[in-house]
Amino acid sequence: MATRDKNGNATIDSVSLAIIEQLQEDGRRPYAAIGKAVGLSEAAVRQRVQKLLDQNVMQIVAVTDPLTVGFRRQAMVGINVEGDLDPVADALTEMGEVEYVVVTAGSFDLIVEVVCEDDDHLLAMINKRIRALPGVRSTESFVYLKLKKQTYTWGTR
Repeated sequence: MATRDKNGNATIDSVSLAIIEQLQEDGRRPYAAIGKAVGLSEAAVRQRVQKLLDQNVMQIVAVTDPLTVGFRRQAMVGINVEGDLDPVADALTEMGEVEYVVVTAGSFDLIVEVVCEDDDHLLAMINKRIRALPGVRSTESFVYLKLKKQTYTWGTR
């Protein structure tokens, strides 16, 4: 099961971790098949999955390849901010093209991943939306030329 420690962090037992691994391999895997793999009944798996979802430990989502659905340009954008990071980070999370917002230590204050239709869309995102946010001092873009690996198995392996 998943419980929370005094800091609110999830602690997950080995059976729940095994269930998560099964779903990371195939998010549509039947609960009966998962139960067989982890040694639980279908009902027990269903209950554990629902609890993991309710506690926001995991999500079950459809992941698309951006290229196949019309988004031909992806990039990471490193952002340096003057003053408080939170308002800039919050504004970035509201932008539909922004997939990840990460507060970092190092050369950048924030790193975001953006998914755009094309180069013009990316330019407009950076120039007219990201750089226009109050507090943004500078940006540096890292345009994806080819995606070689993308997995969602972190946290279990």
